[in-house]
Amino acid sequence: MTSFWHGYADMSLVPGNEIVMSRGEGVWIRDTNGNRYLDATASLWYCNVGHGRREIAEAVAGQMADLAGYSTFGFTTTPPTRELADRLVAMAPIDDAVVFMTTGGSDAIETAAKLIRRYWNAVGRPEKRIIVARELSYHGMNAWGTELGGLPSNSEGYGGPLVPHVVHVPTHDTSAVADLFEREGGRIAAFVGEPVIGSGGVVPPADGYWPEIERLCRAHDVLLVADEVITGFGRVGRDFGAQHYGFTPDVIAFAKGVTSGYAPLGGILVSPRVREPFWSGQAMFRHGYTYSGHAASCAAALANLDILEREGLAARVAELDPILASGVRGLESHPVVDSTRAAGLLAAVVLSDDALEEDPGLLDAVVRAALERGIITIGLRGAYGVLQISPPFVITESEIDHMLSGLADAVAEVATERGFH
Repeated sequence: MTSFWHGYADMSLVPGNEIVMSRGEGVWIRDTNGNRYLDATASLWYCNVGHGRREIAEAVAGQMADLAGYSTFGFTTTPPTRELADRLVAMAPIDDAVVFMTTGGSDAIETAAKLIRRYWNAVGRPEKRIIVARELSYHGMNAWGTELGGLPSNSEGYGGPLVPHVVHVPTHDTSAVADLFEREGGRIAAFVGEPVIGSGGVVPPADGYWPEIERLCRAHDVLLVADEVITGFGRVGRDFGAQHYGFTPDVIAFAKGVTSGYAPLGGILVSPRVREPFWSGQAMFRHGYTYSGHAASCAAALANLDILEREGLAARVAELDPILASGVRGLESHPVVDSTRAAGLLAAVVLSDDALEEDPGLLDAVVRAALERGIITIGLRGAYGVLQISPPFVITESEIDHMLSGLADAVAEVATERGFH
């Protein structure tokens, strides 16, 4: 029996099946029973620099010995908080940005949504309330993020919308966005999207999608928000996905890769336009979190960014991109695999609809078979049968081969056992 309530879990199934992870190094982790696994998901998309980085642990310990943290409300801050803000602004694809820090990605999206609504009220446009998001998108699990997410199962069971004024559009359809903006542009506050959809199935954008969305936003005076919680800090081969796909947002939400998960931290990068009424004395943004800009977390982020820069890990992701993409395509020969997708060190193995309809337990069976082979992947149920691949950036080509070989064996075994030929 466990006292811990796991996220995204049917707790009736957890007792007797809980895996307690205890150590990690690079792409490898061990549980308390001594089993060794290749972490094909970088935990929850975040351990970009790999496990067991002593320099990050030492940076956090050193900061905690001096001052673990201090409130950033009002006029106080800490040296690592200021240093990290300057560093993030220097990296950002938004000129002259500022940073509002949070404790994670869900908080970052919540902050972005509140700021957008507050901004339009501050500039005398309170009618601009609607926030547009995409089908299949995921934007965290706070109230705003739950509604903005385009995975209906995540918002079921609450007796109605948690927040109002959210509209979803088809994933790749810019014409649907154009039509919506023509009809409702005067009431639309923002368009929010992930450069590459993550939990909705690892879905890269169609060619030219993001520049066209930016053009439509500018034409209709709609703010553009990039949810870079997964893609930020090198996951698709550039510091930010917006750089890779050629667009400039008004707001960027970040988390995960900023610390590689060594400490909780998130935030938003904000353009001069959006910050102006709040920095000029015209309005106040009454928002924040107890641990916003926490000193020890900022120390972790600075050490993590040092590693990313020193080891050229974003460039390494770009080099490994075609290798991973080619490797996952090899899985398409299996009878239960419909297709694969890849972008940077993100990939999806999509199981066929026919196989899933015939055997709804197929996805879980493949995940279990991979785990038995020492490969940790995640089944994205909201994406209708997708195996997630998002390893740490330090993965080697031989480790990619090992990972894909294990997944291929798992798929083949399950397909054979369940009568798919």
